[in-house]
Amino acid sequence: MTPRASLAAGLLLGLAGAGVGALEAQTLKHFSTTRQFHGEVRLAATVEFGGGTLDVSAGAPTSLYGMQLAYDGERFQPVIRWSAGAAAVTLGLTNRESGSLGVGGTIPNQTASIQFSPQTDLDLTVKMGAAKSVVDLGGLRLSSLMIETGASQTEVRFSKRNAMRCTTAAFRAGVAELAVLGLGNSRCDRVTFEGGMGSVVLDYAGAWESDAELDATLAVGGLTLRVPRSVGVTITTDRFLASFQPAGFTREGNRYVSTNDATASRHLRVDQATSLGGATVEWLD
Repeated sequence: MTPRASLAAGLLLGLAGAGVGALEAQTLKHFSTTRQFHGEVRLAATVEFGGGTLDVSAGAPTSLYGMQLAYDGERFQPVIRWSAGAAAVTLGLTNRESGSLGVGGTIPNQTASIQFSPQTDLDLTVKMGAAKSVVDLGGLRLSSLMIETGASQTEVRFSKRNAMRCTTAAFRAGVAELAVLGLGNSRCDRVTFEGGMGSVVLDYAGAWESDAELDATLAVGGLTLRVPRSVGVTITTDRFLASFQPAGFTREGNRYVSTNDATASRHLRVDQATSLGGATVEWLD
Protein backbone atom coordinates (compact mmCIF):
# COMPACT_ATOMS: atom_id res chain seq x y z
CA MET A 1 0.00 0.00 0.00
CA THR A 2 1.36 3.43 -0.89
CA PRO A 3 1.86 6.12 1.81
CA ARG A 4 -1.02 8.09 0.25
CA ALA A 5 -3.28 5.03 0.38
CA SER A 6 -2.22 4.26 3.95
CA LEU A 7 -3.05 7.82 5.03
CA ALA A 8 -6.44 7.72 3.32
CA ALA A 9 -7.25 4.31 4.83
CA GLY A 10 -6.32 5.50 8.31
CA LEU A 11 -8.52 8.57 8.04
CA LEU A 12 -11.45 6.51 6.74
CA LEU A 13 -11.12 4.09 9.67
CA GLY A 14 -11.12 7.07 12.02
CA LEU A 15 -14.35 8.35 10.48
CA ALA A 16 -15.93 4.93 10.80
CA GLY A 17 -14.95 4.81 14.48
CA ALA A 18 -16.54 8.16 15.10
CA GLY A 19 -19.83 6.95 13.66
CA VAL A 20 -21.76 8.42 10.74
CA GLY A 21 -24.70 9.35 12.93
CA ALA A 22 -22.47 11.27 15.31
CA LEU A 23 -20.98 13.28 12.46
CA GLU A 24 -24.38 14.05 11.00
CA ALA A 25 -25.66 15.22 14.38
CA GLN A 26 -22.58 17.26 15.16
CA THR A 27 -23.13 20.91 16.00
CA LEU A 28 -19.99 23.00 15.85
CA LYS A 29 -19.19 25.69 18.38
CA HIS A 30 -17.53 28.94 17.34
CA PHE A 31 -14.80 30.86 19.10
CA SER A 32 -12.62 33.82 18.17
CA THR A 33 -9.93 35.87 19.87
CA THR A 34 -7.53 38.64 18.97
CA ARG A 35 -4.87 40.72 20.70
CA GLN A 36 -3.88 44.19 19.56
CA PHE A 37 -0.32 44.88 18.50
CA HIS A 38 1.38 47.17 21.02
CA GLY A 39 4.83 47.36 19.51
CA GLU A 40 5.99 43.90 20.62
CA VAL A 41 9.44 43.25 19.16
CA ARG A 42 9.26 39.45 19.36
CA LEU A 43 6.58 36.77 19.72
CA ALA A 44 7.05 33.09 20.54
CA ALA A 45 3.92 31.36 19.22
CA THR A 46 2.78 27.75 19.42
CA VAL A 47 -0.18 26.39 17.45
CA GLU A 48 -1.78 23.12 18.62
CA PHE A 49 -4.46 21.53 16.43
CA GLY A 50 -5.91 18.06 16.94
CA GLY A 51 -7.93 17.43 13.78
CA GLY A 52 -9.73 19.09 10.89
CA THR A 53 -8.58 21.90 8.62
CA LEU A 54 -5.98 24.42 9.75
CA ASP A 55 -4.96 27.67 8.08
CA VAL A 56 -2.07 29.82 9.36
CA SER A 57 -1.07 33.09 7.71
CA ALA A 58 -0.05 36.73 8.15
CA GLY A 59 -2.78 38.93 9.58
CA ALA A 60 -3.47 42.63 10.01
CA PRO A 61 -0.51 44.73 11.24
CA THR A 62 -2.69 46.07 14.06
CA SER A 63 -3.23 42.59 15.59
CA LEU A 64 -0.46 40.68 17.33
CA TYR A 65 -2.43 37.49 16.74
CA GLY A 66 -5.96 36.36 15.91
CA MET A 67 -7.79 33.02 15.87
CA GLN A 68 -11.18 31.85 14.62
CA LEU A 69 -12.45 28.35 15.40
CA ALA A 70 -15.36 26.11 14.44
CA TYR A 71 -15.02 22.97 16.57
CA ASP A 72 -16.66 19.91 18.14
CA GLY A 73 -17.26 21.13 21.67
CA GLU A 74 -17.93 17.63 23.02
CA ARG A 75 -14.44 16.38 22.17
CA PHE A 76 -12.26 19.46 21.81
CA GLN A 77 -11.62 22.72 23.61
CA PRO A 78 -10.00 26.00 22.54
CA VAL A 79 -6.47 26.74 23.70
CA ILE A 80 -5.31 30.28 24.38
CA ARG A 81 -2.44 30.86 26.77
CA TRP A 82 -0.82 34.29 26.74
CA SER A 83 2.24 35.31 28.73
CA ALA A 84 2.89 39.02 28.54
CA GLY A 85 6.21 38.75 30.36
CA ALA A 86 7.58 36.15 27.95
CA ALA A 87 5.75 37.56 24.91
CA ALA A 88 4.54 34.01 24.23
CA VAL A 89 1.18 32.59 23.17
CA THR A 90 -0.28 29.13 22.57
CA LEU A 91 -3.34 28.92 20.32
CA GLY A 92 -5.50 26.16 18.87
CA LEU A 93 -7.54 23.11 19.85
CA THR A 94 -6.79 20.07 22.00
CA ASN A 95 -8.67 16.94 23.01
CA ARG A 96 -10.94 17.75 25.95
CA GLU A 97 -10.30 14.48 27.82
CA SER A 98 -6.56 14.00 27.34
CA GLY A 99 -5.45 17.58 26.78
CA SER A 100 -3.32 16.32 23.88
CA LEU A 101 -3.58 16.34 20.09
CA GLY A 102 -5.02 12.80 20.01
CA VAL A 103 -8.15 12.60 17.85
CA GLY A 104 -9.72 9.11 17.74
CA GLY A 105 -11.48 9.92 14.46
CA THR A 106 -10.94 13.07 12.50
CA ILE A 107 -13.42 15.95 12.30
CA PRO A 108 -13.64 16.92 8.62
CA ASN A 109 -15.66 20.12 9.13
CA GLN A 110 -13.72 21.36 12.17
CA THR A 111 -11.63 24.41 11.24
CA ALA A 112 -9.09 26.81 12.69
CA SER A 113 -7.79 30.01 11.11
CA ILE A 114 -4.84 31.67 12.87
CA GLN A 115 -3.01 34.88 11.95
CA PHE A 116 0.10 36.64 13.23
CA SER A 117 1.27 40.23 12.90
CA PRO A 118 3.74 40.94 10.08
CA GLN A 119 5.43 43.56 12.31
CA THR A 120 6.96 41.37 15.04
CA ASP A 121 9.81 38.84 14.89
CA LEU A 122 8.11 35.46 15.10
CA ASP A 123 9.39 32.18 16.55
CA LEU A 124 6.69 29.76 15.39
CA THR A 125 5.92 26.17 16.41
CA VAL A 126 3.00 24.29 14.82
CA LYS A 127 1.87 20.89 16.19
CA MET A 128 -0.83 18.99 14.32
CA GLY A 129 -2.69 15.71 14.70
CA ALA A 130 -4.93 14.34 11.92
CA ALA A 131 -5.22 17.58 10.03
CA LYS A 132 -5.23 19.05 6.57
CA SER A 133 -3.22 22.25 6.84
CA VAL A 134 -1.99 25.21 4.84
CA VAL A 135 0.67 27.30 6.58
CA ASP A 136 1.48 30.39 4.50
CA LEU A 137 4.42 32.23 6.01
CA GLY A 138 4.67 34.86 3.29
CA GLY A 139 4.73 38.41 4.66
CA LEU A 140 5.80 37.42 8.18
CA ARG A 141 9.01 38.26 10.03
CA LEU A 142 9.90 34.62 10.68
CA SER A 143 12.88 34.12 12.98
CA SER A 144 12.59 30.34 13.46
CA LEU A 145 10.12 27.58 12.57
CA MET A 146 9.19 24.14 13.90
CA ILE A 147 6.39 22.08 12.36
CA GLU A 148 5.37 18.69 13.78
CA THR A 149 2.67 16.62 12.05
CA GLY A 150 0.92 13.33 12.68
CA ALA A 151 -1.29 11.61 10.11
CA SER A 152 -1.70 14.79 8.10
CA GLN A 153 -1.61 16.52 4.75
CA THR A 154 0.40 19.70 5.13
CA GLU A 155 1.45 22.43 2.74
CA VAL A 156 3.87 25.07 3.96
CA ARG A 157 4.36 28.10 1.72
CA PHE A 158 6.89 30.87 1.67
CA SER A 159 4.76 32.78 -0.84
CA LYS A 160 6.72 35.99 -0.22
CA ARG A 161 10.29 36.65 0.81
CA ASN A 162 10.79 36.43 4.56
CA ALA A 163 11.16 39.94 5.99
CA MET A 164 14.11 38.89 8.21
CA ARG A 165 16.86 36.29 8.46
CA CYS A 166 15.68 32.90 9.74
CA THR A 167 18.05 30.68 11.71
CA THR A 168 16.36 27.26 11.39
CA ALA A 169 13.26 25.70 9.87
CA ALA A 170 12.60 22.20 11.26
CA PHE A 171 9.97 19.72 10.06
CA ARG A 172 8.98 16.45 11.76
CA ALA A 173 6.34 14.20 10.22
CA GLY A 174 4.77 10.85 11.11
CA VAL A 175 2.57 9.23 8.46
CA ALA A 176 2.21 12.33 6.38
CA GLU A 177 2.17 14.11 3.08
CA LEU A 178 4.26 17.26 3.32
CA ALA A 179 5.07 19.91 0.73
CA VAL A 180 7.25 22.89 1.61
CA LEU A 181 7.16 25.44 -1.21
CA GLY A 182 9.37 28.46 -1.84
CA LEU A 183 12.19 27.68 0.57
CA GLY A 184 14.36 30.07 -1.42
CA ASN A 185 12.20 32.86 0.05
CA SER A 186 12.59 31.60 3.62
CA ARG A 187 16.03 33.15 4.30
CA CYS A 188 16.58 30.19 6.64
CA ASP A 189 20.23 29.23 7.00
CA ARG A 190 19.42 25.61 7.85
CA VAL A 191 16.46 23.31 7.19
CA THR A 192 15.99 19.94 8.89
CA PHE A 193 13.46 17.24 8.10
CA GLU A 194 12.73 14.00 9.98
CA GLY A 195 10.04 11.73 8.60
CA GLY A 196 8.60 8.32 9.40
CA MET A 197 6.45 7.38 6.40
CA GLY A 198 5.06 9.50 3.60
CA SER A 199 5.64 11.65 0.58
CA VAL A 200 7.76 14.79 1.00
CA VAL A 201 8.49 17.67 -1.38
CA LEU A 202 11.04 20.34 -0.45
CA ASP A 203 10.88 23.10 -3.04
CA TYR A 204 13.70 25.67 -3.04
CA ALA A 205 12.17 28.15 -5.48
CA GLY A 206 12.42 31.81 -4.54
CA ALA A 207 14.78 34.75 -4.15
CA TRP A 208 17.96 33.18 -2.77
CA GLU A 209 20.07 35.45 -0.58
CA SER A 210 22.86 33.16 0.68
CA ASP A 211 23.99 29.56 0.90
CA ALA A 212 21.73 27.06 2.70
CA GLU A 213 21.93 23.67 4.42
CA LEU A 214 19.45 20.79 4.50
CA ASP A 215 19.56 17.76 6.81
CA ALA A 216 16.89 15.27 5.66
CA THR A 217 16.03 11.85 7.10
CA LEU A 218 13.14 9.74 5.78
CA ALA A 219 12.47 6.19 6.99
CA VAL A 220 9.91 5.05 4.41
CA GLY A 221 8.60 6.94 1.39
CA GLY A 222 9.74 9.35 -1.26
CA LEU A 223 11.69 12.59 -0.95
CA THR A 224 11.70 15.10 -3.81
CA LEU A 225 14.05 18.10 -3.86
CA ARG A 226 13.25 20.91 -6.29
CA VAL A 227 16.19 23.24 -6.80
CA PRO A 228 16.81 26.16 -9.22
CA ARG A 229 19.39 25.33 -11.89
CA SER A 230 21.42 28.38 -10.85
CA VAL A 231 22.10 26.86 -7.41
CA GLY A 232 25.05 24.54 -6.87
CA VAL A 233 24.12 21.39 -4.93
CA THR A 234 26.19 18.88 -2.99
CA ILE A 235 24.40 15.84 -1.58
CA THR A 236 25.96 13.48 0.93
CA THR A 237 23.70 10.45 1.08
CA ASP A 238 23.29 7.16 2.93
CA ARG A 239 21.80 4.88 0.29
CA PHE A 240 20.91 1.94 2.54
CA LEU A 241 18.04 0.14 0.72
CA ALA A 242 17.20 3.43 -1.00
CA SER A 243 17.48 4.71 -4.52
CA PHE A 244 18.93 8.01 -5.54
CA GLN A 245 18.57 9.49 -9.01
CA PRO A 246 21.68 11.64 -9.57
CA ALA A 247 20.73 13.33 -12.87
CA GLY A 248 22.91 16.43 -13.32
CA PHE A 249 25.45 15.27 -10.71
CA THR A 250 28.85 13.68 -10.63
CA ARG A 251 29.74 11.16 -7.95
CA GLU A 252 32.61 11.69 -5.52
CA GLY A 253 32.56 8.78 -3.06
CA ASN A 254 29.33 9.08 -1.07
CA ARG A 255 28.81 12.64 -2.33
CA TYR A 256 26.99 13.84 -5.43
CA VAL A 257 28.04 17.26 -6.73
CA SER A 258 26.04 19.18 -9.33
CA THR A 259 27.91 20.02 -12.51
CA ASN A 260 27.39 23.76 -11.93
CA ASP A 261 28.64 23.76 -8.32
CA ALA A 262 32.02 25.35 -9.05
CA THR A 263 30.52 28.33 -10.90
CA ALA A 264 27.30 28.86 -8.92
CA SER A 265 26.98 31.94 -6.71
CA ARG A 266 24.59 30.18 -4.30
CA HIS A 267 24.93 26.68 -2.86
CA LEU A 268 22.75 24.10 -1.13
CA ARG A 269 24.49 21.48 1.00
CA VAL A 270 22.37 18.40 1.69
CA ASP A 271 22.96 15.61 4.20
CA GLN A 272 20.39 12.95 3.30
CA ALA A 273 19.51 9.56 4.78
CA THR A 274 16.71 7.30 3.53
CA SER A 275 16.05 3.71 4.68
CA LEU A 276 13.27 2.51 2.41
CA GLY A 277 12.13 4.57 -0.53
CA GLY A 278 13.72 6.95 -2.97
CA ALA A 279 15.07 10.42 -3.44
CA THR A 280 14.76 12.57 -6.55
CA VAL A 281 16.19 15.94 -7.53
CA GLU A 282 14.14 18.07 -9.92
CA TRP A 283 15.76 21.15 -11.48
CA LEU A 284 13.71 24.36 -11.67
CA ASP A 285 14.24 26.68 -14.65
